[in-house]
Amino acid sequence: MENMNIWCWLIPAIVGIVCALFGYLIGKGKSPDIDQSSELRILRDKNIQLQADLASCNKQLSQKVELAVPSEPVPPVAAAEALTPFNAQAAKSVFGKTIKKDDLKIVEGIGPKIQQLFISFNIKTWKDLSETAVAKCKEILDSGGARYKIHDPASWPMQAKMAHEGKWKELHKWQEEHKRGKL
Repeated sequence: MENMNIWCWLIPAIVGIVCALFGYLIGKGKSPDIDQSSELRILRDKNIQLQADLASCNKQLSQKVELAVPSEPVPPVAAAEALTPFNAQAAKSVFGKTIKKDDLKIVEGIGPKIQQLFISFNIKTWKDLSETAVAKCKEILDSGGARYKIHDPASWPMQAKMAHEGKWKELHKWQEEHKRGKL
């Protein structure tokens, strides 16, 4: 009976090992060897093409940059600002009061507190304000708290531009037609 017990374990073990070996050999025999050299060749060719395209783009970019460089020196910003000097007498004759250069309070809707708020955001001149987007003006007002939300800065950059360019009559006329600085 002991001999029978050994064979009951040994025969299924041998059959299992033989089946596993045949399964492995059959499975390996059906799968062909994967030749990845063709894929590698395709990727190398694509890489070479992309490098050539990059070199071509860099060459075109360098040519465009060379064309963008002016042949004459560009005058500094200070010289451009000197073209429109501040004329306090002209401003006084139109507004009937003394106007200080780059006084943001000349803009309809800006008072001393709003001027200080803009100065804290490094907007100190009419030119700075004229180049500031209305959305940025609203952000600055919102940073000051709820009491500044009633103000509408939609026209402030335009008014500041007129002041910067010395267009005092146009500015005064605009302010008379649009009380409280509303468009």
